[in-house]
Amino acid sequence: MTKERLYLFDTTLRDGAQTTGVDFSLEDKRLIAKTLDELGIDYIEGGYPGANVTDTEFFREKPALAGARFTAFGMTKRAGRSASNDPGFQAILQGQCDAICLVAKAWDYHVRIALGISNEENLDGITQSVEAVVQGGRECMIDCEHFFDGYKGNRAYALQVATTAYKAGARWVVLCDTNGGTLPHEITAIVADVVQHVPGANLGIHTHNDTENAVANTLAAVRVGCRQIQGTLNGLGERCGNANLASVIPTLLLKSEFADRFETNVTPQRLSKLTHASRVLDEILNRAPNRHAPYVGEAAFATKAGIHASAILKEPETYEHVKPETVGNRRRVLVSDQAGKSNLVYELERLGIDVNRNDARIGALLDEVKARESVGYAYEGADASFELLARRLLGEVPQFFTVDSFRVMVEKRHNAVGNLVTVSEATVKVFVAGDPEPLWSVAEGNGPVNALDQALRKDLGRYQKHIENIELVDYKVRILTGGTEAVTRVLVESQDTATGERWFTVGVSPNIIDASFEALIDSINYKLLKVAAKAEAA
Repeated sequence: MTKERLYLFDTTLRDGAQTTGVDFSLEDKRLIAKTLDELGIDYIEGGYPGANVTDTEFFREKPALAGARFTAFGMTKRAGRSASNDPGFQAILQGQCDAICLVAKAWDYHVRIALGISNEENLDGITQSVEAVVQGGRECMIDCEHFFDGYKGNRAYALQVATTAYKAGARWVVLCDTNGGTLPHEITAIVADVVQHVPGANLGIHTHNDTENAVANTLAAVRVGCRQIQGTLNGLGERCGNANLASVIPTLLLKSEFADRFETNVTPQRLSKLTHASRVLDEILNRAPNRHAPYVGEAAFATKAGIHASAILKEPETYEHVKPETVGNRRRVLVSDQAGKSNLVYELERLGIDVNRNDARIGALLDEVKARESVGYAYEGADASFELLARRLLGEVPQFFTVDSFRVMVEKRHNAVGNLVTVSEATVKVFVAGDPEPLWSVAEGNGPVNALDQALRKDLGRYQKHIENIELVDYKVRILTGGTEAVTRVLVESQDTATGERWFTVGVSPNIIDASFEALIDSINYKLLKVAAKAEAA
């Protein structure tokens, strides 16, 4: 039996950016796009070219995606102007992208009140906009805003908006539950009607979560015809969020009602990266992951000691609705955590570390990871630090250098022209392996962490040539406990500007500077380890 293809459209970088407290940097967007691409997402909506500096810069050059279609978001042309004479619309067309998703009013009430134009003018704007995108060689889709409310208010006009977009050449006509108030039985009935006018192979669904039904509404729409699915990773979005792709994707792939009928670009191997992708996003947002999130939460497959504990270890498939490994998660029996060793071996294999699962050092590493996590370390978003920890225990990390001491001073003073400025200065004393004399480095920076970073990388003797292209890309701090003795976790992202390689390291300490310096040291050691490995392979 030939399965129907479903297409996954992620709008984390645009719709998800509407979340209260979320503000993606350019580097954040690039990393998230790469993570989504590796997961197997078909379309990645990057933002709104021309709307702000970050989005405009993001669309100046397409990110290097392996399979996803990089998509721009925008509005149809303004009424009373041609497509060629609308600066906002032209900014969208000029963005470097593969596809363009345009939002259009599907509710006649909004056409009249918000746009102040006639229903016919709105339809004409949709037609001209779609044709302009298609003529420019881009794939076009129309996001029918407030479609379900519009359908309830004026069925004929809502359908006319959808059919107009389709006839004009839109590859996808996306039905949007913009205020999130539609329920699953309504979605089912309305979508079933729409597919009589627009082929299901050209219909998408975009739901919001204001009644906690976004995932259910999405699945209902798929059952009766929609073949493109829009949502965000971890359910980000304005108000209560969007359909959570971290829940939608595994449901489509692992539940027989959908898995027997449909296929996506997410292979089983890619699906096993889902939990990791979810945690990466949380680390970028500098927030704690939702422990109780379906599929990817730390507690999603956790059971406390009691009547179920021993039974789960004997027959886990009867107590879990899917195997946790399929989504990159793991089983947790909290009294003993006996599944930890297998998960650790899997992580080592993923990092290319060849070790026998019966090696006694695996148990020691597991104990070390547990001990560190109990005091605040988190390795889900810091692969480089985890790899260093594992290889050190296995005896595979040389002592490239040791830090004998460091000092940071922050001073507020008047500069030469009389302006009051804050100056950070760091001093680092290191011993390079094999050298009897220490190396002293002093540097100023934009804040104490930047000063430390500059000083540490200023002079590492014979290793200096290997780290001269390293730069600190991002720096995030999370306070793990309250009070005057708060424990701080710092996540540092570094990159080699020559190769484009990026890696994450973590540090934990009651002192924020000490935690930051630990992460910086890991960053340099990781780079030197990779250089040494390449030299040995050659």
